[in-house]
Parts: sequence; C-alpha cells; structure tokens
Amino acid sequence: MRDKSGSQFNQPLGGNAMPRFGGDATMMRLPAQKSAQGLDACFVGIPMDIGTSNRAGTRHGPRAIRAESCMLRPFNMATGAAPFARMQVADIGDVAINTFDLKKTIDIITAAYRGILSHDAVPLTLGGDHTLTYPVLRAIAEKHGPVALIHVDAHADTNDEMFGEKIAHGTPFRRAVEDGLLINDKVFQIGLRGTGYAPDDFDWGRQKGFTVIPAEACWHKSLAPLMDEIRGKIGDAPVYLTYDIDSLDPAYAPGTGTVEIGGLTTIQALEIVRGCAGLNIVGADLVEVSPPYDPSGNTALIGANLLYEMLCVLPKAQKT
Repeated sequence: MRDKSGSQFNQPLGGNAMPRFGGDATMMRLPAQKSAQGLDACFVGIPMDIGTSNRAGTRHGPRAIRAESCMLRPFNMATGAAPFARMQVADIGDVAINTFDLKKTIDIITAAYRGILSHDAVPLTLGGDHTLTYPVLRAIAEKHGPVALIHVDAHADTNDEMFGEKIAHGTPFRRAVEDGLLINDKVFQIGLRGTGYAPDDFDWGRQKGFTVIPAEACWHKSLAPLMDEIRGKIGDAPVYLTYDIDSLDPAYAPGTGTVEIGGLTTIQALEIVRGCAGLNIVGADLVEVSPPYDPSGNTALIGANLLYEMLCVLPKAQKT
C-alpha cells in the first residue's frame, strides 16, 4: 500500500500468500530490519527473565509472542484502525542483553532504545520481565522529558529492594520516580490486587501522586468510562503504556511468573488499550509472558493481540 508520496509501506504477510505456520517468524510476519531507520513504529524484543522473583521463562516471551502473532491480520475490524496504511512498521529483532548480569543489561537496553528513538520510531516492546520498563523509560525521558504512565498490572512494582537489590521486576517504577522519569500526577496503575506484606503496600505510589485503581474496582464493569477519565487527565502529555500480562486473571493468561486470582478480563484489556486512542503515546510494552507455563500458547496469543492494539492507537495510526 502506498502513501500520498508514493512510498511503499510494509505489510504483514497474509495467510493466503503463505500458510500461517510458515514464513518468517517476525511479529505479524512483517519484514525484519536491523535498525529503526525509516520506521514510524517498530516491534522489538527483550528476551530476559533475570529480573524475575518467582517463576522464570519470560526470556522465551518475545519468540512465543511472535509465533502466535501469525494469526493477526492488518485491519482492526472493531476500531477501523489500519496501521499499515499509515505507518512504516517492521520488526527490528531483539536487544542482545547480558543474560548473566542484570545491571549491565539495563544499560544495554537504555543504549539500544536511544538508538531506536534517534530515528523517531515509536518502540513497541515484547518482553521479557518487567525490569525492562525502567531502562526503556530512561531512554524515553531523554527524548521526551518526563512522561505520563498507564501501568496495567497485578502488582505495583514500587518496591525499594528485592533481596537487597535495587533493580528487579518489582522495582521499576520506584526507580523511575527517583530518576524523575514520570509525571507523577499523570501515572495510573490499573488492576492491582492480591495479598501483601502490609496494609499500605499500594500506598507508596499514591503518596507520590499516582492514581491507583485496584482490580476490585474493575470487577463486573466496562473500563471504557475509566479510560475516558484517564485521557482527560493526561491531556496532550507524552505517555508510555506498560502492560503486564499478569494483570489478567490466570483463567485467561496462566503463562506468567507471578499469577494472582481476581484479575482483569481480555475484554477489559482491549478497553484499556483501545481507550488510549487520542493520547500522545511515545512507547509501549507487553511484559511477563512466560510460555513454559502455558503450553496452549494462549497467553502469548493475548500478548500478540494487545501489542497489535497498541500499534493501532499510536498517533500516526489514527485517521486524519
């Protein structure tokens, strides 16, 4: 498909041109590139689980998400979005992390995302454990300044330490606040739930200005009105969307490391992501898919669909 200037936009490989179980194992079977040069948005994997605290396996998340994405088609029938008619998109592969050193890995990730952002491409990240969001936000803030944050998760991830370490998948948003990467009164945490160590476990973020929406406040209702409120509060600020697959109830997404009952539904997940349309999204990620704990592949399939929905709500994907 050609834009007004006559240039060719990349298209996902269709199921009638090549069986869905064949072709290149890229996200949506898009063309692969070595860098983000010339792209409006890119899919990039961070295959890591060295920041996890319970079940491992998220290092296999990006590959599984890509495999399950072969079922995705280019047009969003519900929203009318046609991202491949308006943007140049490709899969730029994985960040070459140091799988033996978490501290070195976060610096590797930040450097990789500086490179992506230097091309003005919006990165959509396939995780990987949630530690990765902190180094990505460091690069995002260098380019855009502090950002609003929509954080969908069963856990607040605002621990000060885990086993004496400052960097882990339970600490990224405390580190982000300390580094001045976030607009604190434009941070929204959706879906928090489960047991805790103290009654105030979710209050650290509230004390810093976060809006916390626990899972119980989401039960049995549409989240479209919530997203209307969030869009109004964020306005035109740059915003980063981070989606932990464990925000979903394990009935939908058992393939993750720290499962909690009473979670969101896949319908609510779609409402949240689609409700980001109109925001100035400068990056997004989908984290904590652990394929070994879901042999059906359904958790990775949900992750692939949500990443596609993120692509559909990017500013350049919207109808003008």
